[in-house]
Amino acid sequence: MIEVRQNFPASPPLDLQSEIEQQFKAAGIAGKISPGMRIAVGVGSRGITNLQQIVRITLDILIRAGARPFIVPAMGSHGGATPEGQARVLAEYGITPQALGVPFETSMAVRKIGVAPGGLDVVFSDAALQADGIIAINRVKPHTDFHGTLGSGIQKMLTIGFGKHVGAANTHRAAMRIGHEKVIRECAGVILNCVPVLCGVALVEDQHHQTAEVHVIRPESIVREENRLLERSRALMPSLPMDEIDLLIVDMIGKELSGTGMDTNVIGRGILGYSATLHSDDARSPRIFRIFVRDLSPHTNGNGIGIGLADFTTTRLVRDLDLRSTYINALTSLGLPTVNIPIHFETDRETIQHSLASLASSNTERLRVMRISDTLNLERLLVSESCTESLRQHAGITIGNQAKPMQFDEAGNLLPF
Repeated sequence: MIEVRQNFPASPPLDLQSEIEQQFKAAGIAGKISPGMRIAVGVGSRGITNLQQIVRITLDILIRAGARPFIVPAMGSHGGATPEGQARVLAEYGITPQALGVPFETSMAVRKIGVAPGGLDVVFSDAALQADGIIAINRVKPHTDFHGTLGSGIQKMLTIGFGKHVGAANTHRAAMRIGHEKVIRECAGVILNCVPVLCGVALVEDQHHQTAEVHVIRPESIVREENRLLERSRALMPSLPMDEIDLLIVDMIGKELSGTGMDTNVIGRGILGYSATLHSDDARSPRIFRIFVRDLSPHTNGNGIGIGLADFTTTRLVRDLDLRSTYINALTSLGLPTVNIPIHFETDRETIQHSLASLASSNTERLRVMRISDTLNLERLLVSESCTESLRQHAGITIGNQAKPMQFDEAGNLLPF
């Protein structure tokens, strides 16, 4: 294996404090706040960079304007669909009542607020509806479950995040019939018409997983601005530098890394299943014939959604699964294949041996093998020597000089990335 680096351009330095304050001022949000207003600030379960700082700055702006903000976990069914589980997810990002000095309202109760054009009941967090104003903080990026002009962002958080378990389940059921984008747009339209949304705080991250842009968006501009920011996010999204890979080794999957554990936009596999054939006319890119996932991330709390997108894993990962949390997530999103447990063995060495053998190659040395830490961080890769010829044709790639055999510990597991 040889170390490879993708030299993504760095985003200009961003002073989050001044940028967010300027954005709130430009959007005229302070003028909408009267002393004593209770404002629900929705925060989700994704591993957003600088999340605690962004939330803290937002809360400080509201408090200085005389408001009484509180946090609402806006993450659908995540955290095992329990108040305690959702509070625990936020705590792992440093977002707690003690750290931020504001109360949390973690109730899973929702209230029906309307009906979408297709007949779907639209529900919203009851705790948030008791506020005088609502703010959603979320990252805008391409979605892992569908492709279109809408992705993850403010509208999805309003519909699925603030909808808690009931809203998330309703939305995904309807999406199976008429499509995710249509459902989210219709439900978000109802919410924006009848819920006191003050603004959305939309974040865009670059290929280094760093905050590149922050936008405070007035409710009447959310739909238009999200369309624009999705294209910006898509342009900044990192990808694997090869169109075909025989074996991809992924060190970790987790909910904070991607809604599907590992990003389907990166691995080229959809949530409703894939073909493991070695002869395929599938036009999706990249084409990865075998995926081996080694471990769950610490922050995923045993939620192993996405493991079904892999062909192989380890027995230790299977032991670490919180099946209740994993299954609730899959049953809510209806992406059932994403939690199928793949073939697994005790050690990395044994799993890699079987993964390579399953590729039916008479020349293992020519197989294209790549190792990544996860699908969110793609700057540093390890690749087999057979990949280097293809990689030399890519601009912005630095290829190391020395190839070394895969390094295992005494137990037969790969050494840290």
